[in-house]
Amino acid sequence: MGSVQHLNADDFAGKTSTGVVLIDFWAEWCGPCRMLGPVLEQVATEVGDKALIAKVNVDEAQEIAVKYGVRSIPAIFVLKDGNVVEQFVGVQDRTKLVNAINKALGS
Repeated sequence: MGSVQHLNADDFAGKTSTGVVLIDFWAEWCGPCRMLGPVLEQVATEVGDKALIAKVNVDEAQEIAVKYGVRSIPAIFVLKDGNVVEQFVGVQDRTKLVNAINKALGS
């Protein structure tokens, strides 16, 4: 069973360079970001260890947000082997996110 991991500048590159990773760029003060939290937990449980589900706090890791061109949050990126393959802005439903992960996995 998977869980949502919190990434920062120290571990971001190592955790996102291989495999499929869904990253949620968020902030404590963002209401829609807080609404997305339980959805990400559901996604993590559903995909298990097939993909990493991660959150990056834009206030604590501004350089990562800038690198990915994050302008609005929540911003969700699906990476495969470190490359962006899909992205969304705003609250998304579980099915849409799981489908994006499965597409990146090739299943």
